[in-house]
Amino acid sequence: MGSCNLIVVVTAEEMAKIDQSAIQDIGIPGMVLMENAGRGIAEIVCARLTAPDRRLVYIFCGPGNNGGDGFVIARYLINRGFHVYTWMLGSPRTDSDADKNLKILQKMGHQPSIIIQPSDLPLQTPDLIIDALLGTGAKGGLKGLYADVVNYMNAQQAPILSVDIPTGVDADSGMVEGAAVFADVTTTMALPKRGLLFSPGREHCGDLRIIDIAFPATVVEKSSPHVFWVEAKDIVALLPQRPPDAHKNRCGASAVIAGSRGFTGAAALTSQAALRVGAGLVYLIVAAALNDILEAKVTEVITLPLEDDGSGRLTDRNLAMVLENIQGKDAIGLGPGLGHHPQTFELVRQLLSTLDKPLVLDADGLNACAAETKLFSNYSGSLILTPHPGELSRLTGKTTAEINADRIAVSRQCAETWQCTVVLKGSPTVTATPDGRVFINSTGNAGMATAGSGDVLTGIICGLLAQGLHAEDAAIAGVYIHGLAGDVAKEQLTEMAMVAGDILSSISSALFKLISR
Repeated sequence: MGSCNLIVVVTAEEMAKIDQSAIQDIGIPGMVLMENAGRGIAEIVCARLTAPDRRLVYIFCGPGNNGGDGFVIARYLINRGFHVYTWMLGSPRTDSDADKNLKILQKMGHQPSIIIQPSDLPLQTPDLIIDALLGTGAKGGLKGLYADVVNYMNAQQAPILSVDIPTGVDADSGMVEGAAVFADVTTTMALPKRGLLFSPGREHCGDLRIIDIAFPATVVEKSSPHVFWVEAKDIVALLPQRPPDAHKNRCGASAVIAGSRGFTGAAALTSQAALRVGAGLVYLIVAAALNDILEAKVTEVITLPLEDDGSGRLTDRNLAMVLENIQGKDAIGLGPGLGHHPQTFELVRQLLSTLDKPLVLDADGLNACAAETKLFSNYSGSLILTPHPGELSRLTGKTTAEINADRIAVSRQCAETWQCTVVLKGSPTVTATPDGRVFINSTGNAGMATAGSGDVLTGIICGLLAQGLHAEDAAIAGVYIHGLAGDVAKEQLTEMAMVAGDILSSISSALFKLISR
């Protein structure tokens, strides 16, 4: 996937460097950037508060640039006829951009009040609260008066708009160590910060709006971005296009190697997802004892039963027949529901040592390689791994807590080490590529935390691979489509009632949304 038109995601330090480059290298005054930020946010406020009797706005400003943005917002709203009250926690540094904007506001006749203790907080409920207390550079849990003010804001029966990031949320990790604003809208400057996209920060963020403050694109490009946020427009460009004279043999053939006794559902979900996402032919390679069950489950999928002595599982004794049956197939999905038998694990390892076709490795396929991850870097074809944190823990030796603490860094390290594409499932799912780029998905919901959801994802990616997509494109698009299908299912069924089959059934609606946008 080309990255030139993707939304770049930054850390607080990266944003500060880009900001400084715009000011020092390009020559855009900091006052201009602050003016652009304040004006853009004021426009959002005006669009939100349209009723003439709902124009009371409270703005809480800290001593830094975040507070300076708040002073600019106050000025624009006052000029638009809003009733604005501004409170300050501390004073800006003398002659800073924030201080200059404070003085402009004061010369307009608007004097902010200084909060010294909680009793200084207003009693009347406003129509909107603007949180301009602390920006992306703040670290650690809130204490004292800042925590008191944040708790006050959260307790009001009024929507909250946060400037750049909700106060109390770590801009890099999204972690919250104490009190933190629960914003209805977060207006972040120029580029989204990582902490806005990862839990729990994203639950504090509300509706995320990116404010264009007129950074030249060259400044961002100069920073050599490597983390991106994936949206619908990025995926539409990747979708396979069928020619008018297409037939099944020209639309890609997938082979899914999956299932064992008690886990026929995994095989069914994976193979059907590959078919639903557009693969012309899907073959399901299963143990013979499972064939009758799966033929009833998957009427459009072609089953290829292999001798299993009635055990209901594939083993290394099936290697030759598996290799024979995948001849002519364009992509392979391996692992869902295969089981943990040592001989089944040996089959997986032998396949990884032998195959050179595009391959999606999931579930028990990953577990089989826990002690032999060199199989990944030695694989001859395009390889996509789709672990959840527990599976990645077994592969890396890291705890799930360590993995979830920095999903970007861990997935990138694995992709670079193993020279393959790594899809780390979770909230949100991230896809890392061997060249060090990481793509953060923007679809999906908590209802997808259900058995079989990952099997559907494996099938979607496998089906896209079969249609000719490059490994990283198939992974990124597959993750997005999977999440969008989950969002469609949520709208119809709620998160509580959703099961993996509902995600499978919603793939067509998700694709329709993408194609018709």
